[in-house]
Amino acid sequence: MLYVIPEGKIDSAYVRYRFHDSKSLVKEGNQSLKWSLDPVSEEEYAIKFNYVKQQIQAGNSFLTNLTQPTRISTNFSLEEIYKNGYAPYKLWLKDQFLVLSPETFVQIEKGVIKTFPMKGTIDASIPDAEAIILNDVKEMAEHATIVDLLRNDLSMVANDVKVTRYRYIEKIKTLQKDLLQVSSEISGILPYNYQSYLGDILFKLLPAGSISGAPKPKTLEIIEKVEGYERGFYTGVCGYFDGERLDSAVMIRFIEQTKDGLIYKSGGGITFQSEMEKEYEELIQKVYVPVS
Repeated sequence: MLYVIPEGKIDSAYVRYRFHDSKSLVKEGNQSLKWSLDPVSEEEYAIKFNYVKQQIQAGNSFLTNLTQPTRISTNFSLEEIYKNGYAPYKLWLKDQFLVLSPETFVQIEKGVIKTFPMKGTIDASIPDAEAIILNDVKEMAEHATIVDLLRNDLSMVANDVKVTRYRYIEKIKTLQKDLLQVSSEISGILPYNYQSYLGDILFKLLPAGSISGAPKPKTLEIIEKVEGYERGFYTGVCGYFDGERLDSAVMIRFIEQTKDGLIYKSGGGITFQSEMEKEYEELIQKVYVPVS
């Protein structure tokens, strides 16, 4: 499904967004967020994890992003979380979902296209957390794989594609704890007439490599078979184009409003080096909202 809304027709009663806006750091009201979660059981996750590992061992994938839904309870509405949450990319659709995403999909400005894959997360309070995450062999391999995948993706639409920054650390503040996230930067040069087919460029790059895997076609088949639920808008993309500059985000840190309550969707990349217990913990660790 696709929504395209001209800026002049955006009704804030139904759609709200803020991209890279410092005003989103301002807390509204005095109420404190209460938060509890009911994730998929470790036993059920293990079944899905083992299937993915079997597919990797069979050579059908070498990186698969496995996600699952988690039921959450909170005293805040999605609109209240939107108002009080802070993230590089915020998007709220009334009675549908909320996104508080830290991850850029692509940015395009003056003919340069950039993407910033994020792979590798660790609790910032762990002693030597930065050194641990940067020197973890599994995390190094997973990050290298996704950087290579996205470098190849950009090469389908741009020239002179290169990695301009590799495995740098960003800090993400959450209600429960601070996290360290490992990112890279990849850039390329678009043809002079790229604005005339901007939509084609975006669709050629979808789905985002960081939330699918590699190789994409077979990995998408694995994901569809193993996850057992509909991602919907989760892991899609949202963006804003002002006629000159495009800024877009991967729709992660995602809460969906359903008739049965709130569902938070999260996951992580599985490789041949992945350990089930650590991946299960990462899935749960990512069930957070960054609020003050």
